Amino acid sequence: MKFLNRTPVRTFFVYPLLTLLWEFFPGRDQVEIEPMFLPLMLWGYLQYHLCGLYRMKHGGGGPGPDKPPEHLVSTGPYAYTRNPMYLGHLIFLLGLTLTLTSWLAALITLGVAPWFHLRVLHDERRLVKRLGKPYVDYMHSVKRWIPGLL
Repeated sequence: MKFLNRTPVRTFFVYPLLTLLWEFFPGRDQVEIEPMFLPLMLWGYLQYHLCGLYRMKHGGGGPGPDKPPEHLVSTGPYAYTRNPMYLGHLIFLLGLTLTLTSWLAALITLGVAPWFHLRVLHDERRLVKRLGKPYVDYMHSVKRWIPGLL
């Protein structure tokens, strides 16, 4: 069961599976698929995966919050947003919502977005303790979520 507790498993496997089962449940109206939004799902997954590899290569640590980076990573995608991996999850879920025009996927996305934000706040406190002033400086120079906005 620990496998299902992993955020990437939920985002990229469980939530899409639940949404597909819901949308294709017998007796429901015809499912509308908007294939033009599939690239959002691909973008979100690739952003999550490739940023994770970049973080491990340049910062050490492991692929999750249990193994945080040993060094500050402020280059590559991390020069534009402090949380490109989490942002990848949200982009994927937005793509899922729009591709399947699914209210369930929209509710999942709206439900996990605040959860990701709270997780980021927790991660930031841990990283300030772990990495100190360089991380505080990084927080002041790079946006938490969307470059130039948030």
